[in-house]
Amino acid sequence: MSIAETTTTLLQEIPQQVQLVAVSKTKSNEEILQAYNAGQRVFGENKIQDMTRKQEELPKDIQWHMIGHVQSNKVKYMSPYVSLIHGVDSLKLLKEINKQAQKNYRIIPCLLQIHIAQEDSKFGFSIQDSQQAIEMAKELPHVQIKGLMGMASFTENQEQIAREFAGLKSLYDQFLVQNIPLEILSMGMSGDYPLAIEQGSNMIRVGSKIFGPRNY
Repeated sequence: MSIAETTTTLLQEIPQQVQLVAVSKTKSNEEILQAYNAGQRVFGENKIQDMTRKQEELPKDIQWHMIGHVQSNKVKYMSPYVSLIHGVDSLKLLKEINKQAQKNYRIIPCLLQIHIAQEDSKFGFSIQDSQQAIEMAKELPHVQIKGLMGMASFTENQEQIAREFAGLKSLYDQFLVQNIPLEILSMGMSGDYPLAIEQGSNMIRVGSKIFGPRNY
């Protein structure tokens, strides 16, 4: 199937309340436009310089999400336009986003990345430290914590993946009980998004299922 066909199919298949982020990292403008012409408006990049170039060259109604690990010294390049930063994984980064957002007269929406996987290589706050990050964000007027994001372990064990997603959903629900106005629970990628949706995800990040293998 073409990129346009896979995009259309996916948009029809997923529940209405689930937001699709098309992961366009390493993909050309032409490939992104195929998904755009099929109705997709939200694209995720993991390199700020690539995202900034694409943002300048492609239609202005695209929402650009930063989905990769963010280095604090690069925040300034995306702060004028980024729609959502998925991987906020430290208090230092939170402060820098606030600082750069203020310079651009913006409030930048963010997701706190929570470490739910068993691999040490994944970034994110521990469940215990996430409360501190939520409290700190209340003191940062140019940052808005819109929700939580987590990546499950890279494993074939479906029960383990479901358990990790369920743990993040439980944390999300705890924050809602505290009247913290979260809206987004971002879980699930090309390989595990159906399981993530079952566990309560309302934002999925899908790349290879739309665009095919990454270009390196």
